[in-house]
Amino acid sequence: MDKTAIKSNIERIFAQLNGSSAELIAVTKTRTVDEINYAIDCGVRHIGENRVQELLSKYDALHKEGLTIHLIGRLQTNKVKYIIDKVDLIHSVDSVRLAEEISKRAERIGKVQRILVEVNLGEEESKGGISAEDLPGFLDEISSYPGIAVCGLMCIPPIATESNGNFKYFLKLKQLSVDIKAKKLDNIDMSILSMGMSGDYEDAIRAGSTFIRVGRGIFGPRN
Repeated sequence: MDKTAIKSNIERIFAQLNGSSAELIAVTKTRTVDEINYAIDCGVRHIGENRVQELLSKYDALHKEGLTIHLIGRLQTNKVKYIIDKVDLIHSVDSVRLAEEISKRAERIGKVQRILVEVNLGEEESKGGISAEDLPGFLDEISSYPGIAVCGLMCIPPIATESNGNFKYFLKLKQLSVDIKAKKLDNIDMSILSMGMSGDYEDAIRAGSTFIRVGRGIFGPRN
């Protein structure tokens, strides 16, 4: 995609976000450093990488001043050590083992790592995430880990077959966050809701998303 189109897509999304609580994360999977830095120069302040290896390969060349880097893809415990000093927010925590490893690695470098818990609202076996039913117990279990701070929830709902098809899932995630917030659990904050992607982010904004994750809607089809 040419840079004029990238710029106009970013401007259009910023206009849609105006007046909402949501911020834009540009999803940079398969994108070149040149494309990513151009998006940053156009005002993008958050980028999200899916894969550890890809993040590491681009990291040094990114325009990092004022930039927040998110890890939004599935994270294996053995890869945590490579990114713990590089990312501000990990979106995809869905096991006690992973939370434990993040906490341990963060403590070693004197950091409290901000994380989101991924919730599998469609109960799809092909996707990661904790079930809505298991979420309260999971949060109880990881809330005492000193190297992490739970900041909210994330979801990747099923692929919608009709317009507005994912709105119900976004509302459900919002309600889960409200219910958890009401319990006032130690070390559990529900200020972030990461939901909505290129095809459904308008519904996510309406449901109260605080981060939408958009790749194709900025850069065009993946390379």
